[in-house]
Amino acid sequence: MARQSSLRSWLPGVEVARRYERSWLRPDLTAGVALTALLIPAGMGYAEAAGLPPETGLYATIVPLLVYALVGPSKILVLGPDSSLAPIIGAAVLPLAAGDPDRAVALAGLLAILMGLILVAGGLLNLGFVTDLLSKPIRLGYLNGIALVVVVSQIPKLLGFSVDGVNLIDEARNTVVAIADGEIDPTAAAFGIGGIAVILAFKLMHSRIPGVLVAVVGAIVLAYVLGLKDDLPMVGALPQGLPAPALGGLTWSDVADLIVPAAGIALIAFADTGVLSRTFAARRGESVNGSIEMRAIGTANVASGLLGGFPMSASSSRTPVAEQNGAKTQLVGVVGALAIVLFILVAPGVTGYLPSAVLASVVIVAATSLVDVRGMVAMWRMSKVEASLAIAAFLGVALVGVLEGIVVAIALSFVAVVVHAWQPYRAELVVVPGLDGYHDLARHPEGHRIPGLVIARFDAQLFFANGALFDDYVRGLFTDAPDPVRWVVIASEPLTGLDTTAVDELVELDQYLDSHGVRLVFAEMKGPVKDRLILFGVGDRFGHDRFYPTLDAAVEAFEAGRSG
Repeated sequence: MARQSSLRSWLPGVEVARRYERSWLRPDLTAGVALTALLIPAGMGYAEAAGLPPETGLYATIVPLLVYALVGPSKILVLGPDSSLAPIIGAAVLPLAAGDPDRAVALAGLLAILMGLILVAGGLLNLGFVTDLLSKPIRLGYLNGIALVVVVSQIPKLLGFSVDGVNLIDEARNTVVAIADGEIDPTAAAFGIGGIAVILAFKLMHSRIPGVLVAVVGAIVLAYVLGLKDDLPMVGALPQGLPAPALGGLTWSDVADLIVPAAGIALIAFADTGVLSRTFAARRGESVNGSIEMRAIGTANVASGLLGGFPMSASSSRTPVAEQNGAKTQLVGVVGALAIVLFILVAPGVTGYLPSAVLASVVIVAATSLVDVRGMVAMWRMSKVEASLAIAAFLGVALVGVLEGIVVAIALSFVAVVVHAWQPYRAELVVVPGLDGYHDLARHPEGHRIPGLVIARFDAQLFFANGALFDDYVRGLFTDAPDPVRWVVIASEPLTGLDTTAVDELVELDQYLDSHGVRLVFAEMKGPVKDRLILFGVGDRFGHDRFYPTLDAAVEAFEAGRSG
C-alpha cells in the first residue's frame, strides 16, 4: 500500500496508465491531434516573443508534455510556453547573451532549470497549500478574465491585421480603431470566421470528429489550392532539429545572475498553473494536490532546460482546446508532443499554409468555453462578498495581469476571512418547549431563559480581532438579563482556538462577572483549547470545576446549586 501511494505521488501518469479504459483512447487521440494545430504556432510564437529561436519553443512544448504525462497530477493540463512568461524570460536572458543566440538559448535553459528546482523544492516542502487559497470565487473570476483577455488578443489576428497594446483596454481600443479605419483583410476574416463556424457546427452536431481538426486541415488544403501562402499571414513552416542539450559556455556567475528572475518566474508560473489545474480538476469532479502539482511543473521545467527549451507553465488557451475536444488523460499531451516530432521530421512545411486567422478562431472558441456568466450571477445571488471576490479577480486579471489579479483576489480573500472571524455569529441559548437541548433565542423567540442563568455561544475561535467583541457580547447578555444572574455558561464547542489576547479578555470578563457575584463556566470545551489555557498560565484561575462535558451537565450543576 505504501509503495502504491508513493507511485501515485511521484508518477501519477503511471497509475492512470494502469487503470486506462479503452473508451478513453479515441477522444484522447483526436484531442491530441487537434491540439497539435495550436501547440506548434504557440510554441514558435512565444519563443520569438522571448527573443529566442523558434525551435526552442517547440522543445519547450515537446519535452514538458512528455515529462508531465508521467509526473503530473492533472489529467488534461497542457503545458508549454506562456505569454506572461515570455517578456520576463527575454528581459532576464537577452542582456546577458549580448547578441549571441547560442548563449541566449543556454541561458534560457539554465533559467528553466533553476526555476524548476525552486518549484521542486517547494513541492517537497509541501508549499503547494498556496492553491488552497484559490477559492471558487477566485477561480470563477480568473477564468472569465482569462477568456476576455484571450478573445480580445485574438480578434485582430482573426480579421487579418495586428495591433499593439500595453493592456486590455488599450488593445481593445486599438482594435476598434483599426476596424473603423478599414484594416480588415476580407480573405483572412473569411478564413477566421469560417473556422469559428466550422468548429461550432461540429460541436452542435456532437460529431465524433473534432471540429478543430476539420477547420485546420480544411484551411491548409484551401490555402494551398488557392495559392494564398504569400497573400495571408501564415503560421509558418516548422524549423528543423529535435530536442537536445544546449547548455554550453555557462558559468556559476550566470547562476547568480538568473536565480532572482528564476524565483519570480516560478511564482508566476505556479500561481497561473495552480488556478488552472484546480479549476479544470473541479470541472471534471476531480482533485489535485497542490504540492504534487508544484513538483511536477518544476520537474517538467528542469527537463525543458536540459533539452534546449526555456521556462514554461500551464496554458490557459491550449488546455481548454484539449478539454473541448474530449480529452480524458495525459495521453493527449503525449499525442501532441509526438505529433510535433512527426511534423518536424516528415512534413515541416505543412504549417506554412495554415492561416493565422484560423488559429485565432481555434483559440477564441476554446476561450469562450471558459466564460461562466451564469456562475457569476448565481454567486451574486448567493453571496455578495464572494461575488465581489470573483469580480475583483476578473478585473485584476483582465485589466492588470494574471498574477496581479490572482494576488489581489487572494489578498481580498484573507480580508474576508478576517472580517468573518471578527464578526462571527453569536447567540444566547434558551429552552424551547417541545425541543430537546438549548436553542438560539433569535431563531426561537418563543423560547425562555432559565432564571439566573445565561448561556452564550460564540461561533469562532477567539483571537486578537474578536476577543473584545466576545467580552462585550457576554457582558451585554448579563446586563440585559431580565432576572438577576448567578451563572454565565459559555457553550464552547464552536471555540476551536484562542490566542494570548483572547485569554486576557477571558480573564477580564471573569473578573468583571466575579465582581458582580456571577460564576463563569464553560461547557463542551475541546481538550486542545483547555490545554492552551494552561499553557498561557491561567490554568489555576480556570480550574477543573469550571468545565462541564455538556450543556446539560452545566445546567444541572447550576440547578443543583440553586436548590442547595
